[in-house]
Amino acid sequence: MKKLQLLSVAAMLLFSVNINADTVKTNLNLFNPDVRKCLIEASESEGWKLEAVYTDEQDKLVMVFGKGTETKTYIDK
Repeated sequence: MKKLQLLSVAAMLLFSVNINADTVKTNLNLFNPDVRKCLIEASESEGWKLEAVYTDEQDKLVMVFGKGTETKTYIDK
């Protein structure tokens, strides 16, 4: 009975968490510093803040922007 209660509580918590994330695969060359600068400036003008920059396992550049509880992830072409 305890396992069933724990499972139902875990399910309710899972459904109550609302995370908005958009992944945008772009045709932009994010390794180009001018492109990165323009993307950062355009995002900041719309209220987005750069939260992380890293390369993934395929050596593609990834930029993560956040605004409140929302995130947008841009991945190099």
